[in-house]
Amino acid sequence: MNGKVKIEHHGGLGVLWFIGWLFSIGFLELGFWKGLLALIIWPYFLGAEFATDLPAPVAAQTAPEN
Repeated sequence: MNGKVKIEHHGGLGVLWFIGWLFSIGFLELGFWKGLLALIIWPYFLGAEFATDLPAPVAAQTAPEN
């Protein structure tokens, strides 16, 4: 052995993903199977939840033709 110590630093993206997953399960009160599915697609569950709270968009009004 050469006596050197190798230190690796990994990014925090995995930790951020894990925190988001736990937040989704708790906030949305998902059951076991939906929580397991949220391992992969947790942003979908958040989008579906928040989309129901938004008002419907107002249709763009067009100017009358001359």
